[in-house]
Amino acid sequence: MNTIAVTTIVFLALSGAAVGQGAVPGADDGSRKAYRVAGPFGAVVGGATGAVVGGPFGAIIGGAVGLLGVDQRPRFLEYASRSHHDSYTYDRQLDVGAVLPDDGVTYYDIPPEYNVPLYKYAIVNGRTVLVDPRNHRVMQIID
Repeated sequence: MNTIAVTTIVFLALSGAAVGQGAVPGADDGSRKAYRVAGPFGAVVGGATGAVVGGPFGAIIGGAVGLLGVDQRPRFLEYASRSHHDSYTYDRQLDVGAVLPDDGVTYYDIPPEYNVPLYKYAIVNGRTVLVDPRNHRVMQIID
């Protein structure tokens, strides 16, 4: 099978998978999966596809679907509340996509059983939020 055909197949397959992930996780996931199928060239195309498709659609779908599934949220909230962490007071509207400041917010590890290894959680304005620690962007608000 030629490289163009493999790349096209990988592009189509990864487009759906990257949709709910967001740009950075979509690029990472797309790159890893495409490398297995099409080698280094596939990794470049798969990463770009994951970022492009995952970015705009991931923001929409990720906000509705979220990183933690509906069945995981109550359990995670219970876990976070048992920890009795102090809440950071954020002086802006807290929404998915908000970027928290570099200083003052404490980010906590998420146990592995929740399968969100790229993220941490914080308590902000009394709400539990999942945050990308690389850019401090709120990825999900757990209510």
